[in-house]
Amino acid sequence: MSEEVQARIAGIVGGNDVVLFMKGTPLFPQCGFSSRAIAILEHLGVPYESVDVLQDQEVRQGIKAFSDWPTIPQLYVKGEFIGGSDIMMEMYEAGELHQLMAEKGVVSAG
Repeated sequence: MSEEVQARIAGIVGGNDVVLFMKGTPLFPQCGFSSRAIAILEHLGVPYESVDVLQDQEVRQGIKAFSDWPTIPQLYVKGEFIGGSDIMMEMYEAGELHQLMAEKGVVSAG
């Protein structure tokens, strides 16, 4: 992965409290896993940024190297890689994702 792509991804991750790298957009997710990840974030009610990896092949490949995680979607909170949709679902069901957002100072948007 080029340093430019690495820097772009680092800027996105560092510049937003909650970022979801996904396939598609929140209104039109292009895979079931991305759709589930969006649903979880919507239930939590936290503001988040989404990045459609289908629109940028460099980011699509680069994010996998950036996190050392092979699949998309990928969730970052306050610069920390949390995981994909399965991990998000487990954490959400256990109440851990809400707790993590609170600990990181991410407040719900309403």
